[in-house]
Amino acid sequence: MEFGSIDEILEFAIGNEKDAVEFYSSLAKEATRTSLKEIFESFAKEEEKHVVLLSDMSGNKEKIDSYKFDKITDLKISDYMVETEYEQGMPMPEILKIAMKREENAVKLYTSLAGKTDHEDAKKVFMILVQEESKHKLALESMYDDYLADQDN
Repeated sequence: MEFGSIDEILEFAIGNEKDAVEFYSSLAKEATRTSLKEIFESFAKEEEKHVVLLSDMSGNKEKIDSYKFDKITDLKISDYMVETEYEQGMPMPEILKIAMKREENAVKLYTSLAGKTDHEDAKKVFMILVQEESKHKLALESMYDDYLADQDN
């Protein structure tokens, strides 16, 4: 994958985020329980925030330069899971596994792309994407971990 400019990177990433919005929105529409519907709507809104963040960065070097990085814990739960396809009526833990793998794959993609460029601004944009996807991965892994812990009670 090759990009000619920061804006091309951002357009690619925005497309990925829009796909994620669509994925979670479709899960929300199919959800048979209100709690699941609310969770998926929440995920879709988080992905929409990424679309806005990336759109704001397009053509705005100051916005890119001012981004603050945080240390994001990686629980690595999804690292031990196999990728599966969504099927209507899947139980919540299986849906969370699919979502975690999606975020894990995004982290891996952007990390790989960051490693393939010597352009500092491009590298920073990819690392911003890694950070944002890592936040989602952590949230999903925490939710999965909490769900499993609740099953023991």
